[in-house]
Amino acid sequence: MKEAMFWEAIENGQVKCGLCHHQCILKDGKRGICGVRENQGGVLMSLVYGSAISQAVDPIEKKPLHHFLPGSTSLSIATVGCNFRCLHCQNYSISHIPNRGILDEGHSIPPERIVQSAVRYNCASISYTYTEPTVFYEYAYEIAKLASEKGIKNVFVTNGYTTAEALKEIKPYLHAANVDLKFFDDAKYQELCGAKLDGVLETIRTYHELGIWIELTTLIIPGHNDDDEQLKAIAGFIAELDRNIPWHVTAFRPMHRMQDRPSTPTATLEHARKLGVDAGLKYVYVGNAPSSEGEATWCPSCGAAVIKRSGFTSDKHKLTNGACAACGAPIAGVWA
Repeated sequence: MKEAMFWEAIENGQVKCGLCHHQCILKDGKRGICGVRENQGGVLMSLVYGSAISQAVDPIEKKPLHHFLPGSTSLSIATVGCNFRCLHCQNYSISHIPNRGILDEGHSIPPERIVQSAVRYNCASISYTYTEPTVFYEYAYEIAKLASEKGIKNVFVTNGYTTAEALKEIKPYLHAANVDLKFFDDAKYQELCGAKLDGVLETIRTYHELGIWIELTTLIIPGHNDDDEQLKAIAGFIAELDRNIPWHVTAFRPMHRMQDRPSTPTATLEHARKLGVDAGLKYVYVGNAPSSEGEATWCPSCGAAVIKRSGFTSDKHKLTNGACAACGAPIAGVWA
């Protein structure tokens, strides 16, 4: 355990957590929505510091990040816990462990060993992923500081509920994030995730204002967010913020407590991609399904295929120093 960051003591021995937009107020002995931050005698403690439930080497494209060091590998790390309760969570077996009152799963791995592993496996970055990096912020923060000293980049794969204060603190060591923008309907967010849309939009804006490279992902769930109204609203929000932000529209598969929904048809993904392009977005990708055009990076200037992809592999031979080799137009991203 480690004393948490971003909290304050309030009346009657209670504490208020300021790490995410839930802003949990906890009596002594109580845990936050995340299940891994607890008021212990008037001090907020992180219960998962240094306790990794999962560790693997992944292609960066799996995060998914298409404009951040393509072709590189990333050491992926997670603890248990999450501050959302998504009914369609694909990693519920580890993210929801605290809901069952279990916290002793995982392995004790100090930050130094995580960085050593990234160096050993020649990883260009460390990704805090699988569950929600916000809830193991203290662990991620210490790893990220050490990794940055070694020239290793750091990536959050996140639901986008971190407060501006926490993002500003880690900003010197955090280089990219893939943020889920699940719906553009607050009622859906509350019903299916236990969160609020405004908090997510605020966090996305904060990432952009801080200059941390972001890409956004929308898992398209039939009957929940595959209607044109929501898809156009999401595309419009991104376009208004920055047309260079990549948008990944990905296929849903029946999962966890949402087994009653069918998988997303490829035609729905292609239609969503078209809506994004029509909204003025320069880079829109189809994920979890093969796509003739939705996997490649196309030059917004001349239309050339700058990066071709197949699954999690990238062929970037038409990208030269961050620009299209055919016409010289810059391609937004972090390339070196």
